[in-house]
Parts: sequence; C-alpha cells; structure tokens
Amino acid sequence: MITVSLCMIVKNEERILRRCLDTVADLVDEIVIVDTGSTDRTKEIAAQYTENVYDFVWTGNFSDARNFAFSKCTMAYIYTADADEVIDQENRKRFRDLKQVLLPEIEIVQMKYGNQLQYSTIYNFDEEYRPKLYKRLREFVWEYPIHEAVRLTPVIYDSDIVITHLPEALHTGRDIAAFEKMTAAGEYLDRKLCGLYARELFISGSAEQVIGAREYFKRVIEEEGRTPAEQMEAFCIVVRACRLAGDTADFYKYAMRATASDEELPSEICYELGCFYRERGDLQEAAMWFYNALHETESILDKRCSGELAGEGLSACGG
Repeated sequence: MITVSLCMIVKNEERILRRCLDTVADLVDEIVIVDTGSTDRTKEIAAQYTENVYDFVWTGNFSDARNFAFSKCTMAYIYTADADEVIDQENRKRFRDLKQVLLPEIEIVQMKYGNQLQYSTIYNFDEEYRPKLYKRLREFVWEYPIHEAVRLTPVIYDSDIVITHLPEALHTGRDIAAFEKMTAAGEYLDRKLCGLYARELFISGSAEQVIGAREYFKRVIEEEGRTPAEQMEAFCIVVRACRLAGDTADFYKYAMRATASDEELPSEICYELGCFYRERGDLQEAAMWFYNALHETESILDKRCSGELAGEGLSACGG
C-alpha cells in the first residue's frame, strides 16, 4: 500500500478548512499545511489536525508556495487539496482502494474535479480530470532496446475518484489582477497562461477588465512564435474589447482579420458580431451571426457562445 502526504496551502480559511480536513484526514498518512498569511483562526484549526503547520511569506506566486509545501512532505505520494474541496463517502472508499492497489510506476493520478460551474471563472465543463496525486520522488527509467533514452513523460493514471469543489466565492478579481500585474511588468505569458487569461476575461471579466487587456492581446496577435490557436484566442478578446469600447474601426479590423485567418472562425467571434449588429438595430445581420455561433462554429473560450448565449441572441432577433 502506498503512503500519502496531504499537502495544502491556505489563507484565511477558518470557515471551511475543517469541512475539508474532516473528509480527507483519515485517508492520508501525513498532513502538511502551509499558511501564507492568515489573520483568522486558520492556523489554530490546522494545528488540531497536524503538527506540520508552516508559515510562508507570500511572494505573489502560487507556485512558490506549492513548491515550499511539497518540500515539507515525506510520504511516497503527495495529494494536493484546496480548502474548498471535499470528498464524499463513495469517493473516500475509492481513495482507500486506490491506496491499496496503485502500481509503483504510476507517477501522477488524475481525479475528476466536480461542481466547477457553480462559481466558474475559467471552466466550460462541470467535471474534468485534474492531476491531484503526485509521486514525491520520480525514478528515471531508461527505455527502448536500442537508441535508449530516459523516459521523460510521466506515467499518468486517470482514476474514478471525484473531488467536489464547494467554493464560497468567485476568484475572478484575484486571478485577473494577477494577470494584469504580470502583463504590466512585461512578463511573458506562455501558451497556457495566455489562454487562461483569455478564458477568464471572456467568461467572467468586467467590461473594464476586458478593455484594459486589449493592448496586451493585440501584442499577442503580432508576437513571433505565437501559434494560430493562441492568436485566435487573442482575437476573441480584442474583438470583444473593441465592441465594448465602441471602437468600430478596430472592431471591424480585428473581426475581419480573424475571419480571414487559416484557423476556423470560433463561436466567440460570431457571437461578438451578432452583439455588434444587434446593438446597432440590424437584427437580420445579427441573427445570421448568432445562428453561425449556435450551429456552424465551435467555441474555444466560452462554450456558452455556441450554446445558450447564442440561442438567446438569436431569439431576441426573432430567429
């Protein structure tokens, strides 16, 4: 049977920390909790479950805190949890069973993250796989009978365990503020971070936040080395920002550039064109673009643009 360290980073979680720990504490062999500056009873509650409570001076970087927390774990595997997660009875049994049978060559176990859409900021699905259990020390293995090489890709297992996400509030403001700080400092956002920023803005960003990100995503469109998929995500943000700002010239410019791209036109651009023409009273043209968003294209940032939002727009235009 494998051994597992529960690893958490927390701040001001006195309302929900006990709820989380009560569902997982007896499933693991060690609990490591890193506090990043709580001013409530979070550390006091954590100390009731473990002696391994550490302080970490917040750097503004979640990875720094996660790496510090990982360094304090000693078991064979590390299970990462946030305070707003719980595991129900059925999945607690699955967790115990997994500990009994997990093969040692498995380096990462993915679990289904559920209930995401209740307070979603960047997700289009209510349940999706996420890496949750990590082998603490990776063993490098040579493979192939000739032209041998060290296996670099981790061995991943998709389990049937479902983690229930029960957040108390949106993280939109915090997350977008972090992206704004990085872009203002001139930091390069790689494909993953750039895509997450675009999705967060498109799904949950305010008009002010979307407009504020316009110049950054204009640069992404022109940056050497960006993939066509990244550029199309950037087009979605720029087109929406131009519509919200009332910048008709740039709206047409970037919407038409997106349409002429080698990438398939996404539902988000069609939806924005529908909104643009509806705002100008041209319901026939708006209905055509809402129809295209709903029936002829697929979404890349917000699935609602190829679903309920496009449907509502089409209905409002008499379609």
